[in-house]
Amino acid sequence: MKKDQEQSKERTRARLQAKLEAKRAKEAQADHKSSLKKPHKTKKDKVNNTDEGNKTTWQTVFSVGRGVVAVLGVLLLLTGVFGVAAGAGYFARLVENTDVPEKDELLEQIRNIHGVSVMKYSNGTNISDISSDLVRVNVSSDQISQNVKDALIATEDETFKTNNGIVPKAVVRGILGALGGGTSSGGSTITQQLVKQQSLGDSVTFQRKASEIVYALQLNQYLSKDEILTDYLNVSPFGRNNQGKNIAGVQAAAQGIFGKSAKDLTVPEAAFIAGLPQSPIVYSPYNADGSLKSEELLSYGLARQQNVLFNMYRAGYLNKEDYEKYRAVDISKEFLPSKPQDSVAHGYLYNVVYNEALKHVYDYLIKKDEVSATEQGNDSTKQKYREMAAQALQTGGYTITTTINQAVYEAMQNAVAQYGGILQDGTGEVQPGNVLMDNKTGAVLGFIGGLDYATNQNNHAFDTTRSPGSSIKPILAYAPAIDLGLLGSASMLSNYPANFSDGTPILHVGETGTGMVSLNEALGVSWNIPAHWTYQAILNSGNSVEPYMSKMGYSVPNYNIESLPLGGGIEPTVVQHTNGYQTLANGGVYEPYFVVQSIKDDAGKDIYEHESKATRVYSQATSTITTNLLRNVLTYEPSRRTTNFLQDLQAINPSLANNVDWAGKTGTSNDYVDGWLMLSTPTVSLGGWIGHDDNTSMGSKTAAVNNGTYMANLVNAIAAADPNIFGPGEKFPDPSKDPDVIKSTVLKSTGQKPGTVTGGKLKNVKVSGPTTTSYWAKNGAPVTQFKFGIGGTEANYNDAWSKILGGSK
Repeated sequence: MKKDQEQSKERTRARLQAKLEAKRAKEAQADHKSSLKKPHKTKKDKVNNTDEGNKTTWQTVFSVGRGVVAVLGVLLLLTGVFGVAAGAGYFARLVENTDVPEKDELLEQIRNIHGVSVMKYSNGTNISDISSDLVRVNVSSDQISQNVKDALIATEDETFKTNNGIVPKAVVRGILGALGGGTSSGGSTITQQLVKQQSLGDSVTFQRKASEIVYALQLNQYLSKDEILTDYLNVSPFGRNNQGKNIAGVQAAAQGIFGKSAKDLTVPEAAFIAGLPQSPIVYSPYNADGSLKSEELLSYGLARQQNVLFNMYRAGYLNKEDYEKYRAVDISKEFLPSKPQDSVAHGYLYNVVYNEALKHVYDYLIKKDEVSATEQGNDSTKQKYREMAAQALQTGGYTITTTINQAVYEAMQNAVAQYGGILQDGTGEVQPGNVLMDNKTGAVLGFIGGLDYATNQNNHAFDTTRSPGSSIKPILAYAPAIDLGLLGSASMLSNYPANFSDGTPILHVGETGTGMVSLNEALGVSWNIPAHWTYQAILNSGNSVEPYMSKMGYSVPNYNIESLPLGGGIEPTVVQHTNGYQTLANGGVYEPYFVVQSIKDDAGKDIYEHESKATRVYSQATSTITTNLLRNVLTYEPSRRTTNFLQDLQAINPSLANNVDWAGKTGTSNDYVDGWLMLSTPTVSLGGWIGHDDNTSMGSKTAAVNNGTYMANLVNAIAAADPNIFGPGEKFPDPSKDPDVIKSTVLKSTGQKPGTVTGGKLKNVKVSGPTTTSYWAKNGAPVTQFKFGIGGTEANYNDAWSKILGGSK
């Protein structure tokens, strides 16, 4: 289907081009008949750079400007169109006022053929060159057949050997066309075309056209005609080769179409190639996949070759006998057969860097060209700039410096190769996705896209979206509730059996619930019912978690889904979810993740430089309290612990386990489809997901046990590559010392201050008992109430009070 669409577009372009070509051919043949009485030039004519060539630039500019005004002045008298005169005067002023470039500057632009773009690690070591479908081979003049040079001059610029780089009459025709509502790009000599390709670009404006004239005049003084011709033949596009790759330069064209060097091209071959630059894709004999075009589409390029041969005859490069002989040659029989493209396996890292860099180059081009917001909303404009960005990235000689720590990245790849087998539980291939992110900046330091790119190209770190299960609870439920002043660190929550509004029981690994639990237990065991009630409490307070989630880039289609705090209705990527934990570990400040630090062009100019886009999501106090609670998750009582990560790390590397301040949270989606372990230290966050690509279930212990062991080995490998990356010796803020945190002395039994309670079966009951310090981000703890916890029914609280008071009022 895609190939059919491409061919349909190409067919339309070809028909339009054919009409123009037929018109030119008719005019050329008429000119030829009228010139038969005049002696023909021969290919032995020498370049004439005498009187005309010795004019100074300002004299020529003045001459051109004066000629433009004179011709258009006559037109004004004949037509009375005042706008034409105004336009002519304006253009003449543009020509006269255009800055003349310095010789070295202009020649550098003309002869600057961009090098290969390259990706680099953060330390400057190369990751990879950026692949391009552009094939370009530069050759010297003596490596280019004279047949090609003659064919090009005869077709593109018959006065090339004698003109000053421009043809004033042709310039006037081009301007008149623009003033009449056509295009101002007509009338270009080979010199002007070279300037346009290499220096000024292809925008259709009078200022660009004026600059083109001045630059062409100068270039004609700086270089010989043969040098200009050679440069043009080395940089011009020539369509596609037999692998479907874009080709630039006559040598790549000769090799990719006829399988020979440019110096060995015959007259029919040279005529075909010389005709390509005018419309390379239309006249190319090959499709984008390298296959030979249909007979209909081939006919346009073959007709163009016939026109070039006639132009050579008309200009005197061929006599009539040779012309008749060469026009009878079926050049299509010499086209190379189609050949499959060379396959290049890049890997996860290449693709991630390329995709991010492409977005930045797109933004750069949009800004550079001052594309309006309205134009940016146009699909064709967006597609055009996407293609331009891809072309610029592939052939612009850019240097893309990434945030990727080479030693760490390589250690992560070695770790997954060595320890990925730990995840395999007999249920099918279990794939991992991991991301290591700098807490302060959001920079991705390393990642694991999967077990092996060669066998599975799905990037499970950046592209796979899955339910986060319980790992979303701190992000979406508990931290927002703490931030809003609804919860303190010692608050109690209902874990009594409860149902969703449709009557479906809320279960936790088959369990229906227990009773009142502390926030510490709710997180440590990862009970589902307390998270459900916490989310409902936020909604009932008239608040929403949307401001929190949207600031962190999470996509949540519907915030009314009851199972949302349990991982229902939200499917982040690993890198996005790691960014959420980065926010909690970074004092509540979100720094969007990034992989590309900077992009420079081949002149060293900055195309892009990353800038911080910090956004406060949670208060510092909320961050301090939540992170402290997440420390306890990894060390919760063994019988209820959700991961064996820390104990396995203790066995592998006791120093790493003891000297780093670890915090984290697990998550498992329904039926053990997805397993998550999110880890943070004061310096970095490490996200981890495991699962099957087909969404089938893993074993019941794979997430809790296998993944914990796998990630303990992964952490150990990362630390071996960079011993300081996890911040050994550094600590998360202590809530007891954080001045932003409110400290409340509360009853352990209620999570609220001692007081007298009335409600349910209680009336003026003074409640006391063991106390603890509860940390609050806002408001502080209230005095104990009958419904002292989050969620639960009156019956639940009557039961809870009976346990607290030992059955007495």
